[in-house]
Amino acid sequence: MIKIIPIIILFPLCLIAQSSSEYFKALNNISADSIRKHHLYLASDELEGRGLGSRGIELSANYISNQFSYSNLKKIPKKNSYFQEIPMRGSRILENSELVILYEDSIINLKYSEDYFLYKLGQQTFIPQPLEIVFVGYGIIAPEFDYNDYQTVDVEGKIVVYLDSEPYSEDSDFFSGYLPTRYSQPEMKRRIAISRGAAGTILIPIERYTDWSVVQRDFDIEDVILAYDFTSNLNIILNPQKAELIFKDSNYSFEDILQMHVRHKIKSFKLNSKLKFKGIFKERSFIEKNVIGTIVGTDKKLKDSYIIVSAHYDHLGIEKPIKGDSIYNGALDNAIGVSVMLEISRALSSLKLKRSVVFIATTGEEKGLLGSIYYTDNPIYPLYKTIANLNIDGIAFFRDFKSILPLGREYSSLGDNCLMVAEKFGLTIDEIPDGFYKFGAFSNSDHYAFAMAGIPSIIILEGLENKTLSREEVKNEFIDYYVNRYHSPFDDLNQNIDYIAAERHAKILFDFIYQLATSNEVPSWNADSPFLKFYLRNIAEKR
Repeated sequence: MIKIIPIIILFPLCLIAQSSSEYFKALNNISADSIRKHHLYLASDELEGRGLGSRGIELSANYISNQFSYSNLKKIPKKNSYFQEIPMRGSRILENSELVILYEDSIINLKYSEDYFLYKLGQQTFIPQPLEIVFVGYGIIAPEFDYNDYQTVDVEGKIVVYLDSEPYSEDSDFFSGYLPTRYSQPEMKRRIAISRGAAGTILIPIERYTDWSVVQRDFDIEDVILAYDFTSNLNIILNPQKAELIFKDSNYSFEDILQMHVRHKIKSFKLNSKLKFKGIFKERSFIEKNVIGTIVGTDKKLKDSYIIVSAHYDHLGIEKPIKGDSIYNGALDNAIGVSVMLEISRALSSLKLKRSVVFIATTGEEKGLLGSIYYTDNPIYPLYKTIANLNIDGIAFFRDFKSILPLGREYSSLGDNCLMVAEKFGLTIDEIPDGFYKFGAFSNSDHYAFAMAGIPSIIILEGLENKTLSREEVKNEFIDYYVNRYHSPFDDLNQNIDYIAAERHAKILFDFIYQLATSNEVPSWNADSPFLKFYLRNIAEKR
């Protein structure tokens, strides 16, 4: 880690002029030492990486609920508890499973881990008779863009194959131009395939997962789903080095497909190969928990409107050892975010807020935003009365950052709130650097689930502008973390974690929440936001 030189943090005079003494007392009560104490426990080996269904994550949930109690946050209405219980099912594929590609004159057996992984799997995933395979381009049906990869092919009862990307666009009105849309997400592609009657899916990564060793790191673990999301569909992520095998003897080779992608002329067609699968699984069922505490608003008219502050407290638990270490602590992902949320909740609880603020320590984020999805399927407070979500997933590396990077600001008026906060703290608004969508896309954490439920959502990250380091140096630090420590046993307390930076970041987030909770203005989706329709549905259904 690059050595950080301590600096004194000064708040602009305009902030002082616009704020009450109570506000400043609460703001200054946010402490790097308190954040550190939370963090040392939540990221400790004692909690065994906070894996789902484990002793460690239960200890974490109890710790968080105790902290909510100390801060006098209200428990879930009609329950004497901070816990929202969530039934889950875990499944791990065993290496003696059989995946076979068949041709007219030959068969090929693919090897688990080396050639493929499964996701969204279950014990019923079984295809005893060979099924036809159909290539469906990007696997997208997007009526708002008049786009349909399934228009010319019948996929009912068949296996569909698609690429991990989406149609190329320079036009912001067509697949949001250069920005990835929700249609690029594997789960969206899978749901579209199921809705068309497909028996299974094969995802071929050509953009996000270009390094198969990264796929092995992210997928060679237990798959966990919500109990009510149980599926018997086969869902495969295929090593691109093996993709040519399924296109053998077809009208187009995989190289032809890549050229279609480059030339923006993708087409769907039936393949001449077939597939069968016999899965052997180890399964378990268990109960997980979102931890929810609320600061009840004091304004008679506005207290029944809600702001959700979320941070996921789960991580990967105990997995395959790397250099003798098998505990995947998740110190920065996301024990530090939860620690900051606890400190913010303590500070805010001393103030009178017009609106209610709901703090949710979500579970199952690492397995597909499970806790936040469960909450939006089973909301404690009405979604149509929930005006915003601020998600906290990762905290500043460097105390002397000069910019913030709000992901999702282009979708709603929360971008204006970010601009006001940035100006108060003497910061600028940064943009995602080229090549970083894979690391920080809007859809990669719990705020996406809340946005998909119609709630204006945002995550405010540290930007690359810095007083003592160049943008390139900061960028290289982020890359080093994601390449060498992210989702590994080395995201632990041995890193050089700057708690002063965490305190400064916490104060920025505190101010953002405070402004929302004391304002008469309600955040709104922009007219061109893809999430606006979900908000309108909430209003119509009083959901």
